[in-house]
Amino acid sequence: MTEQQVLEVFQQSGALLEGHFLLSSGLHSNRYVQCALVLQHPDIATKLGAELAGRFAGIPVDLVVGPALGGVLVAQEVARALGVRALFTERDQGQMTLRRGFAIQPGERALVVEDVVTTGGSTREVIAVVEEAGARVVGIGSLIDRHTGSLEFEAPYHGLLRLEIATYQPESCPLCQSGSSPVKPGSRKQ
Repeated sequence: MTEQQVLEVFQQSGALLEGHFLLSSGLHSNRYVQCALVLQHPDIATKLGAELAGRFAGIPVDLVVGPALGGVLVAQEVARALGVRALFTERDQGQMTLRRGFAIQPGERALVVEDVVTTGGSTREVIAVVEEAGARVVGIGSLIDRHTGSLEFEAPYHGLLRLEIATYQPESCPLCQSGSSPVKPGSRKQ
């Protein structure tokens, strides 16, 4: 799939929202990508997962790990395409961790995936969990790459669609200054 085709999938699903949003990173934005509106369609989720998996062709992978909540379906579909198992991390008292009996073995090769990468914060938290278990992150992927500035990972990173969407620090947000209040559409509670 080309970036244009991925964009069309998101547009047709009504997943590109306009307004005033509080992102998981704490930043504010006038646009939000609600991947759940795309991933609710299993045929599309499977296609996007296979497309993202294809970006890592030739790299041996033992498991795919994504953060709850946004990375769960992405991890499942990428893992399905690769024929490996899918795990997810979640927060326990604010700390990203593996729960539900999930285990990562030392030496395993992990692909870390997300729905949207903005600052890379959640992705780095998942990477830390994988590395603490003694596994090696061999790649990082997301459906949407909306980062601004520097985004450096030690493993190769691929996003299916690059979107340049403005983000603002809360204290300098022009939307706040105009009297608007942000809404929190994502999964993480601040």
